[in-house]
Amino acid sequence: MGVTVDVRQVYKYPFEQVVASFLRKYPNPMDKNVISVVTVEEKRDVSTGIIYRKRIAVCQNVVPEILRKVSILKVPSIQLEEESWLNPQERNMAIRSHCLTWTQYASMKEESVFRESVENPNWTEFIQRGRISITGAGFLNCILETFASTFLRQGAQKGIRIMEMLLKEQCGAPLAE
Repeated sequence: MGVTVDVRQVYKYPFEQVVASFLRKYPNPMDKNVISVVTVEEKRDVSTGIIYRKRIAVCQNVVPEILRKVSILKVPSIQLEEESWLNPQERNMAIRSHCLTWTQYASMKEESVFRESVENPNWTEFIQRGRISITGAGFLNCILETFASTFLRQGAQKGIRIMEMLLKEQCGAPLAE
């Protein structure tokens, strides 16, 4: 089955500032679930100028304690891999991330884009689609997908709030029309 969560946000800040804040977003005291984020690969394509990054995030296991009675869910942390392609000339950054933990039972994938807003070239549009599907957990599949859907929605909204706070702290008030 699976669940999909779509998010769209316009940040009233220039693309370069939004991307810089995104890359510094975690770890952050506003989201204690993200323990660490490490860049494991970074390279620039000299012909296109595109910067490729691969980062690994370690997050606390947020599965409710009652569900952790199932042995496969009883892990202290979860690892996520994020790959991004930043094109400074075209002012866009594509991001793909997926969960490295529980891959035999669950698939969690997110695809996101930051790009110059069509409304205002000094603003940045953020679009994200997250998909989670659980298999191999028997009758728990539906329960875990429901929890995951709620967590994904809340996480996306929390991520937007953190970005807005960081942008305000680092860049001042948002840009007007």
